[in-house]
Amino acid sequence: MAWKTRAGAGAERQGIKRAKRFMTMQEIRRLAGQLVMIRLFGTALDADTAAFIRANRIRGACLFRQNMLDAAQLTDFTGALRAAMGPQALIALDQEGGAVVRALWMPPPPSAMALGAADDTQLAHEVGAAVARALKAMGFNWNFAPVLDLNNNPLNPVIAERSFGADPMRAGAIAQAWMDGSLGEGVACCVKHFPGHGDTHVDSHRDLPTVAKPLAELERFEFAPFRAALPSAPAVMTAHIVYPALDPDYPATMSRPILHGLLREQWGYDGVIITDGMDMHAIAHRYGVGEAAVKALLAGADMVMAIGSRESQEATLEAIAAAIADGRLPLPEVQARLDRLDRLAARYPAAARPDAGDATDRALMARAWRRGLSALGQPQRPAPGARLRLVARQDVVSDGVSEAGVPASAIAASLARLYEVELVTFEDAETFDWSALPMDGRITLLASTSRRRYGPHARETWKPDLHLALWNPYQALDIDAPALMTYGFAVPALDAVNAWLAGAMEAEGRCPVPGF
Repeated sequence: MAWKTRAGAGAERQGIKRAKRFMTMQEIRRLAGQLVMIRLFGTALDADTAAFIRANRIRGACLFRQNMLDAAQLTDFTGALRAAMGPQALIALDQEGGAVVRALWMPPPPSAMALGAADDTQLAHEVGAAVARALKAMGFNWNFAPVLDLNNNPLNPVIAERSFGADPMRAGAIAQAWMDGSLGEGVACCVKHFPGHGDTHVDSHRDLPTVAKPLAELERFEFAPFRAALPSAPAVMTAHIVYPALDPDYPATMSRPILHGLLREQWGYDGVIITDGMDMHAIAHRYGVGEAAVKALLAGADMVMAIGSRESQEATLEAIAAAIADGRLPLPEVQARLDRLDRLAARYPAAARPDAGDATDRALMARAWRRGLSALGQPQRPAPGARLRLVARQDVVSDGVSEAGVPASAIAASLARLYEVELVTFEDAETFDWSALPMDGRITLLASTSRRRYGPHARETWKPDLHLALWNPYQALDIDAPALMTYGFAVPALDAVNAWLAGAMEAEGRCPVPGF
């Protein structure tokens, strides 16, 4: 069956603007495929997935930790994707730093808030460049970072240390420096989560948040880092959040007043707009994945992130193809989206490049983690060789964004380089009885290894001598004890703690959010 397009721009992938013509449904699906980024499963490109990519002209893929084993495997994987997708491939991941990193063997970058605590734009630029060098060596050309959300809500369950801080000007300047470093090394950035995810108390991976601020306040705070960054930002990722002052009906991802009216028309942005994952509960549990994808494109997005199952990817393709066929997505608008995506891929090609700076970049990352180390209260160093009791959560917590945490045994092993350490683990902070710990003269350290804030039981009854807040700095406010804040749990962060404990450095970082 042939479909006649409503507007006159018959085009397939490389097709240029032409007069009206008939298009088959297969041709229309191939247009739809170019507007979709998919998730892959496994550590190699299997024949079935390669055929799916080629048949639908998919040009975008987002990889996660489950797709990665080591440098050789990952380079082969991205090379196979480039071969299947062609020269306009967009191969992406989230390598923000801190807890949100996918490839663990690369030099581990500090989190955004650790860089905010260091408050050094030159350092941020160097870190952004080093992150990009490592990604470019693995064949990536798009990194979904930096985060421009201002974490001005202490109860935010998903941003916290992923933010550069709460001050619009300072956080924006450090984020800009990080992005400039990445762009200079040939990896596109994607600022997120527009127009701001910092002042929420709901995780959009699990439900639909609302930020009910007046427009003037949004302009003063949430918008400011984005407006400053957009002139040089190749891409923007949308937030699955409702902003009633802008659109009372739809989250930003599906809001034409926000994406087209504000971002395109008022602010004049002509880079790529990509959605956050459309499988997240904020969207998937309220709208069908296919119809949500169409609404996002109609709102002004250029690419939708269909990172669910193959079934949901098929549903997304079918819905977009139907919208193109019936004229809801006119071909000139489709072509404009393809042009923006083409420009992004042409400027930042997905071709692996050897990286000879690994050792230098590891030293840089270690220095950046040390610069961010921050103190709360007046923490005291235990004497060398002292007997310590380390209390930490027994399981390795993932919040869905980070994909992993740090084992209690790894923290104990790190501290054991300086002290005699006894490890005590707990399953549930709200039932762990701190008073049951022996009164045997050991110095007690609490290591906090999740993003989740502590509840009333822990806040009221836990009394460590020293608190190591190794993930969410706000946890340092939950426990009545002096604290060290690392803003992440990578090996260099633990090394920075040890350097402080050994008296080799001071904790000179300043937490860049209110309350500290």
